[in-house]
Amino acid sequence: MRLSQNLSPFLRIILIPSKIMRKLYDWTIHWSKTKYASYSLFLLAFAESSFFPIPPDVLLLAMTVAHRFKWWFFALISTLGSVLGGIAGYFIGLFFFQAIGQPIVDFYHLQTAFDQVGVLYKENAFLAVFTAAFTPIPYKVFTIGGGFFQIPLEQLIIASLFGRAARFFAVAGAIRIFGRRISNAIEKYFDIASLIFMAFLIGGFLIIKFLS
Repeated sequence: MRLSQNLSPFLRIILIPSKIMRKLYDWTIHWSKTKYASYSLFLLAFAESSFFPIPPDVLLLAMTVAHRFKWWFFALISTLGSVLGGIAGYFIGLFFFQAIGQPIVDFYHLQTAFDQVGVLYKENAFLAVFTAAFTPIPYKVFTIGGGFFQIPLEQLIIASLFGRAARFFAVAGAIRIFGRRISNAIEKYFDIASLIFMAFLIGGFLIIKFLS
């Protein structure tokens, strides 16, 4: 019962209705078919680091399927956009938490996770940021929290670079190898893929819970 209560704030944001997730997914994917695809990927990676719910992996996947030999370039764009967005999130937490940061935390029902992030930062800020940057744990909680709890900015940047690069180059590299089969599987089994992603998110939140 206690575990269920601890997870309930997380589940409210994780269990987004599938129709809404599908619309957001389709809206994101459509940018891969435009001449603004690279710019869109950068902006999506930037926005996801501070407020947007859809991870850039979705657009990264579609663009790499279409242009497999540019996988490294798309991964690099995602990494740079995400790290810069993380810096923006840091400054939101540092200077504009009440006006911007707190409404973001409240919108996603992440106050419990945000409080636990503060505990993790006292233990090992670098490892906490790296873990969030590499895993499906909402990175925005850690970037905004980084500013609010005033961890060294250089730790956030370096940990984010390593974590985000490892994640996006792994994703793009996998698409380079396996190609359209992964994309087709996600399209065909979108609901199942969403549930798997939710399971990873819950696992990430459990990591936050038990590490703190």
